[in-house]
Amino acid sequence: MIIPKTTDIIIIGGGVMGASILYHLAARGMTNALLLEKEEFYGTGATGRCAGGVRYQFATEVNVRLSLASLPMLERFAAEIGQEIDYRQTGYLFLLTNEQDIATFRRNVALQHRLGVHTEWLDGAEIRRRLPQMALDDVLAGTFCAKDGLVDPNGVVMGYIGAAQRLGARAVTNTAVTGILTQGGRVNGVTTDQGTIHAPIVINAAGPWAGLVGQMAGVDIPITPLRRQMFTTTPLPQIPTDFPFVIDFAQSLYFHREGEGLLIGMSNPNEQPGFDQRVDAEWEMVNVETAVARLPLLEQAGLLSHWAGLYEVTPDAHPIYGATPLPGFYICGGFSGHGFMHGPVSGLLMSEIVVDGRATAVDVSMLDLARFTQNRLIHEYNVV
Repeated sequence: MIIPKTTDIIIIGGGVMGASILYHLAARGMTNALLLEKEEFYGTGATGRCAGGVRYQFATEVNVRLSLASLPMLERFAAEIGQEIDYRQTGYLFLLTNEQDIATFRRNVALQHRLGVHTEWLDGAEIRRRLPQMALDDVLAGTFCAKDGLVDPNGVVMGYIGAAQRLGARAVTNTAVTGILTQGGRVNGVTTDQGTIHAPIVINAAGPWAGLVGQMAGVDIPITPLRRQMFTTTPLPQIPTDFPFVIDFAQSLYFHREGEGLLIGMSNPNEQPGFDQRVDAEWEMVNVETAVARLPLLEQAGLLSHWAGLYEVTPDAHPIYGATPLPGFYICGGFSGHGFMHGPVSGLLMSEIVVDGRATAVDVSMLDLARFTQNRLIHEYNVV
């Protein structure tokens, strides 16, 4: 595709956010929009390296409301967008091993119930009954939501890209943004390694790289890239087909079925910010040893694959939506590990912000960029 010299809207980033924004703008009639992805394929950055989990279980009202709007969009995805995405409602089961987490999760469950999320509170004995394969003597309690689950990230990205293109919007790969153009105190387009493109609206949906794109525009966006890694195992026939997405919360350790084996990950609390996406072999060994202690039959499995990706982290683990101090330059990013599941509604919200001037599907007015300088942070507790 020949890159145009001018367009109405430029979206930077071809992961789930950019793809969803492109589609929802096109669905509102804003078809003269152009998505730019620097990699060879869409969704190969943070989206393509995530665990694919989607959940309702959060600690703040706005995050629960984002899930209440976004996950049903995933349930309807095949019918509305025309792409199968393999939404498996396996449920998320959070394991709690200390009193502080129990107290906080009790408040979280009360919030979830108030908003209509049917999370179950489980005692340790019930969890041990449900997960007989695991070593759970220290688990005091837990929470389970049956509608949480897993979705194919590539299917979601390609579904939105294809649907947007059918409506007349455009998307290109192998096109890296190298600068943000301004004129008269507002945004005027971008420079890329394929040429210059002028547009009165530029949306930064670059995920972990959103801070760098902000710097190009002279806008401080507090989004930090943080490496997270995971691995998959060879087949484990002892794992039942209804095995949930299990999260050992205090250890940031998680397990879910992947094919005939498991996908396992664990967050390194000492990970330093950066763009390194190589697997840290030393931390992988810590992850394996911790996982085997929790699920002893892992000793019978082999390593099938492993990879690392980047979280896009903000100081309060909530995303940023909307305008920036540079008129015409918008941000949608900083989801802190929760972006894939909130990608569908985020595209809708950004289309409302651009077309209508404000988001109405979910009130995200408190998740603006200005909150960081105005000391209005909203901290999310349920971060893995």
